[in-house]
Amino acid sequence: MTTHDTAESNSISDQVNYDPNHLLDALIEKLHLKNDAALSRALEVAPPVISKIRHRRLPVGASLLIRMHEVSELSIRELRELMGDRREKFRISDKQFKPKPGAAPGTAAPTGGTSE
Repeated sequence: MTTHDTAESNSISDQVNYDPNHLLDALIEKLHLKNDAALSRALEVAPPVISKIRHRRLPVGASLLIRMHEVSELSIRELRELMGDRREKFRISDKQFKPKPGAAPGTAAPTGGTSE
């Protein structure tokens, strides 16, 4: 087995453990709701968002995870465990923190307004 095969098998096993349905069902139970429509109202999201998450066409984003935390009072770690996310750390791309070419360090981008 090559290094590539090992990395591929790890990502496949991660996908097997990922189950957003378990998270959604646990929230419905904890909040004493009847169905996905009631959950979407509690989370203040459109019903298709819940449907897309259930059918794995949309990931559970950070803002929705925070909203789930606020509504359910479950910790972010508990919510992540409910959906099968067992990672210890999240890694953010270096590209998100690199300044744009030509921008001076520590300066804000112009807002387009006029100065007085």
